[in-house]
Amino acid sequence: MEPASLQSHARHDSSPSIYAKQGSLENPEVLEDVPGQVIPILEREFDDFDTESRRFLEGRLERDEFTKFRLKQGVYGQRQPDVQMVRVKLPMGGVTADQLDAFATVIDEYVPLRKGHLTTRQSVQMHHVPLPDAAKLLRELGDAGLSSREGCGNTVRNVTGDPRAGLLEDELFDITPYAGAYVRYFVRHPDAQAMPRKIKTAFAANDFDAKTITRINDVSFVPRLRDGVRGVEMRVGGGTSIMPRLAPTLYEFVELENGDYLKLTEACIRIFGRQDWLRKNRARARIKVLIDKLGIDAFREQVEEELRGDWVAKRDFSIDEIRMDHDEQADLPPAHDAYATPGGDLGELTRFMHSNVRPQRQEGFATVEVKVPRGDLAPEQLRGLAEIMRVHTGGYARTTIHQNVVLRWVRDEAIYEVWQALAQLELADAGADEITDVVSCPGTDSCKLGITSSMGLNRAVHERLVQMQLSDELTRRIHIRMSGCPNGCGQHHLADIGFYGASIKVGEHTIPAYIPHVGGAYEGGEVRLGQRLKARLPAKRVPEAIERWVRYYEAERAEGEEFGAFVDRVGASEFEQRVGDLTMPVEFSLENMGMFIDWSKDAPFAVQRGEGECAV
Repeated sequence: MEPASLQSHARHDSSPSIYAKQGSLENPEVLEDVPGQVIPILEREFDDFDTESRRFLEGRLERDEFTKFRLKQGVYGQRQPDVQMVRVKLPMGGVTADQLDAFATVIDEYVPLRKGHLTTRQSVQMHHVPLPDAAKLLRELGDAGLSSREGCGNTVRNVTGDPRAGLLEDELFDITPYAGAYVRYFVRHPDAQAMPRKIKTAFAANDFDAKTITRINDVSFVPRLRDGVRGVEMRVGGGTSIMPRLAPTLYEFVELENGDYLKLTEACIRIFGRQDWLRKNRARARIKVLIDKLGIDAFREQVEEELRGDWVAKRDFSIDEIRMDHDEQADLPPAHDAYATPGGDLGELTRFMHSNVRPQRQEGFATVEVKVPRGDLAPEQLRGLAEIMRVHTGGYARTTIHQNVVLRWVRDEAIYEVWQALAQLELADAGADEITDVVSCPGTDSCKLGITSSMGLNRAVHERLVQMQLSDELTRRIHIRMSGCPNGCGQHHLADIGFYGASIKVGEHTIPAYIPHVGGAYEGGEVRLGQRLKARLPAKRVPEAIERWVRYYEAERAEGEEFGAFVDRVGASEFEQRVGDLTMPVEFSLENMGMFIDWSKDAPFAVQRGEGECAV
């Protein structure tokens, strides 16, 4: 179906003016068409954060009020007292070399763990930051054009996109300029500051959609062409967590150039914002719950009615001044006179090129995906990546929803030099988006909702998979994901093999544990939720369970049968039986003490779960 006739007149914040004060909404200090500088930077927001932080620390501002304020600035409370997580938004994952240097500088100065964490929403998180330092960190990153505005809270969160958008052979057109306009339209939008919950948005580059997974987003878009007119299929109402849903299609075709996609999204947000019944249970206060209750057809009728409201005439949905057009190729460094060439055994390089390198549709260029273990980058690695980008790309890169970094516009003849440079940073591993590229959320390392150490399990699983020396191509296509709680930050619902954190009570003691899922999918245009197994595995037994399932698949699959099809054929009960003995109770004793201590921890496990501030 198509939306009713859409017209627009004035933007929600008034038109830019050269006479407006610099640093205001009308005259932002930074609004450049460069990846990483999509969101306007407002100097007064840093001043406000300084002021409000000081008032809170001096006891002149109530905690609840300050919490609401700082969440909109991307500063999130952790399970550890008196420290914060700062989440910086990278729309579509875009980041510049100078910005990676800026991250490295503030991490060295203000982040005790000395690492930046790439999230499954293409943001960068920094953990354990004392509140007084958070204000300084934000201001310094702002000087580099980086924004944490609405990185948390009941707002429009970071807008994700395919890191190879604009470079793919099967693209109808580059979605990037339109995603950029969407970001700029909805950041600080008055209708999106106090919704029942957050809105997550994704822009796919093509129908295959593996790099964005639009179906699990609140609002998402897939490129379409109709009679030469650029548009998108609009999907609304997806999400994972405790009630996973795949987003149905709201409209098959919505125009882009005239801003219809912005208007329809605003209509959805306005409807969502009025659902006070959703606010009574914040864990379920998502737009997917509304659509699940109404059905997509009834929701579409509400959207059509909303579009007849007086508010429409007060908006300007034109995208001419807010779209993000950027010619990366024009910024490429000139080709070198000569490039290094490999010698000797080419096995490791060949493997890297097979898994991490993809040709662009632009002849002579390729993308190189950097596999980032657990999504963590140290300052030295950030600076090293920045230097590689300056020498071999145009100074730009994009992160991925699988916690990696994609270097764009690498000359074919420079791939070996890039690989060598990555090796110096310990980032040259092959297997990007393969079985050893395990994805996880931070879990109990920082999150208030975390039950288990999903990052610790990630490390243990990766080590076991490397030890297995997996060489089979079909086995390498298996994806493993884990979350430290039932929420979906680690994408466990969509994995071939996924886990979420739980616990097992043994008398007065508790064992960290995981609930497994099998058979999820997100590649080739298919998105499928995995089947939850009737099993609860102690955390220390999860690597063994994975090895058993992988070896079972390799031994019993049909010719060419991929893991998801194998799960469908043999059934979930077979997977349960293969690990039945691993789910058996463990008695507390000195010999079994390790079972009662979580991965990467050194103290007996206890469930310590607070209220997640996402729902504040």
